[in-house]
Amino acid sequence: MPVTLPVLLPGRTPLREAGTRTGVAPAEVAETETVLAPQGPWRVVVINDPVNTMSYVVLVFRKVFGFSEALASKHMMEVHERGRSVVWSGLREQAELYAFALQQWHLTAVLESDETH
Repeated sequence: MPVTLPVLLPGRTPLREAGTRTGVAPAEVAETETVLAPQGPWRVVVINDPVNTMSYVVLVFRKVFGFSEALASKHMMEVHERGRSVVWSGLREQAELYAFALQQWHLTAVLESDETH
């Protein structure tokens, strides 16, 4: 779920605490910016590439995620036939670790925000 955070104008300092006089008055906070909450959920997506063999992709899924042969083969076939497969979904920090691990095994893996939850 997107979180809206105030963006301060250049040269301004943030408010310290409620009731203090130092800082920026609410009227001076002119703009807002929408950022995605880092706590998730996020998806790890593996993208098809012309380099890695099917058996290698199955091996990597088994090593990185601990998938069974059948589940690893299912995701590998999604990558092969559809061009991509969502192999994991959860908190962003863990998703980044999985994507990095897949990239170290030379698979093309990206993170996507899972905005359906």
